[in-house]
Amino acid sequence: MNDAHWHLVVNHFPIIGTIFGLGILISGLVLKNKTAINIAYILFVIAAIFGFASMYTGEGAEEMVEDLPNVGDQIIHTHEEMAEKLAIVLYILGTFSIAGLVLNVMNHSKAKLVTYVVLLISLGAAFLGKQTGTTGGEVRHTEIRANALNQVGASQSEGATEDDD
Repeated sequence: MNDAHWHLVVNHFPIIGTIFGLGILISGLVLKNKTAINIAYILFVIAAIFGFASMYTGEGAEEMVEDLPNVGDQIIHTHEEMAEKLAIVLYILGTFSIAGLVLNVMNHSKAKLVTYVVLLISLGAAFLGKQTGTTGGEVRHTEIRANALNQVGASQSEGATEDDD
């Protein structure tokens, strides 16, 4: 397996893990369930680890696809910039999640405060994850690019003109 394949294998978990962790964290807060909150923390730490793996394999994946048709430097650069932002937020989220897990186990008075900080960070991570996933998908899925409808409309009108001749 090459870096592009490894990147495709690992890059989904930082996004999906963050979304699941966010849902579990909110459920834990609503239900006042410390176990659910701890599970969310663990998911956030795992998401951060997979975020690191995604960043590590991303450069090799870029080398493999940058010269393919319909893949431009700008599309890859946009994805890379979003991924770097997401990785930083995931590392912060993972660090606060470890702290929250330790504080919860110790029944520390600051545990609840850290839980709300983690909630805010995870909301930001979920947003950046969505952006990163979309820009990553645009690298090879031209149909989801912002100008996809314009390209389809142009090719259809070209086809109609050719048929009319």
